[in-house]
This record gives sequence, C-alpha cells and structure tokens, in this order.
Amino acid sequence: MPISTQHPEPGIAVVTVDAPPVNALTVRGWFDLADEVTAAGRDPATHVVVLRAEGRGFNAGVDIKEIQRDGGFDALIGANHGCAAAFSAVYDCAVPVIAAVQGFCLGGGIGLVGNADVVVAADDATFGLPEVDRGALGAATHLARLVPQHLMRALFYTASTIDAHQLHHHGSVYAVVPREELDETALTLARQIAAKDTRVIRAAKQAINGIDVQPVHRSYRFEQGFTFELNLAGVSDGARQAFLEKGA
Repeated sequence: MPISTQHPEPGIAVVTVDAPPVNALTVRGWFDLADEVTAAGRDPATHVVVLRAEGRGFNAGVDIKEIQRDGGFDALIGANHGCAAAFSAVYDCAVPVIAAVQGFCLGGGIGLVGNADVVVAADDATFGLPEVDRGALGAATHLARLVPQHLMRALFYTASTIDAHQLHHHGSVYAVVPREELDETALTLARQIAAKDTRVIRAAKQAINGIDVQPVHRSYRFEQGFTFELNLAGVSDGARQAFLEKGA
C-alpha cells in the first residue's frame, strides 16, 4: 500500500507514504493520503499525526507519467482535485500534523509541508516547486508559508530549491537533524503534543486555523485555474513530455 497508518504509541498516528521510486503520487494516491490523514484526525484516540515517507525523498509531486498516459484531461483534473484534497486534509486535520521530511520535497510535497502544523527535516532535505518547468502552476500558496514573499517569488520563477537549514533560519522548519534521527525527532515532538489534553489541543488547532491570514483553500484553487489555462493552450503537455523524455 502506498499510504499506510500505524499507531506506534498511544495518541500518535503515523501516516507513511511509500510509493517508489520517488513518492510521486497517482490520482488515487493523493485521495488515499487525504483519507488516511482525515481518518486519523477523526479518531478520538489520536492526539497528533506524523506525516512521513519512505525512500530517498519525502515527495516528488504528481505522477506525470499517469497524466501523460491519459489521452484526455481526466488524470490532470483528478491530480488537481487529489492534491487539493490532500493539502486540505493536512490543514483541516482535527489534530496537529507534524511533517517529517527527508531528501527532496517537490511540487505537491510543498503543499503538504506548507499546510502542516510543524515541520522537522533531515539535514539532506531540499524544498522547491519545479512547476514552471513543467508548464504548470500551483503551491505558491504553500511555499509562501515557508519563506518570505520575495524569496518565494524568486524560488517560484526560477524553479530553484532551498535547503532545510535555510528554512530553519526563516523559522518554518522546527528542527534539522541527521536523517537517521528524523523519525525519532518527529516522535519526540509528537509525544510532547500527545501528552497534552487533546480537547485543548483540538480546540487550539481550530483556533489557529481560524486566525490564519492566508485562505489556503481558495488561493490554491485560484492558482490551479492558471494551470488549466496552460493545459488548454497546449503549453503544459509539451513541458511534461519534454521532462519525461529527458529522464528516459
């Protein structure tokens, strides 16, 4: 199963993405991730969720091969709706979500991490949006939650990456540790949250979301509208195919 949930300790749910080779998720994978995170938060026994991944990197975004295999727009529309569902599930989860990031965190990975409550990262973690190189737009909403506005614009326009230490400097990554310590670091933080009165923590999650200055659901859907325009113009298809041929 590409998405699974374990309960290693009382009060802690660990949702793991394991979709080799690079954790690029299919349409079904994005919806399954949304379902797992939502279900974990709805369980009264869950006090905190850790979102992690197996493999070389945390997440490489959508499965471009799936989109290119589709002769129409069903896979593209599905990926957009699936990403929106997964990002929303993290943001709207009834309990805090800790993202534990290793290796690459790209595209949709930024959407997940940007909507998480706390981010811990391995010292090899890098973050970025290659969207403009793929003929698409999206997740600038979430990158803007990780870095200041003008840096977000520079990273977005150039499709550049930023490392975990830089994000720690900006305060959006809580801790940077060696990769072998990543899971235990996330669990240590999760234990601290899980030990609190879950009624208070659940209320706090609602309160913090309620005073958020960024309307993450609306702004992300606004971005997606431009992706649809680029696809209708034929720009995105050519960029995706060039990416696949380059990697072949």
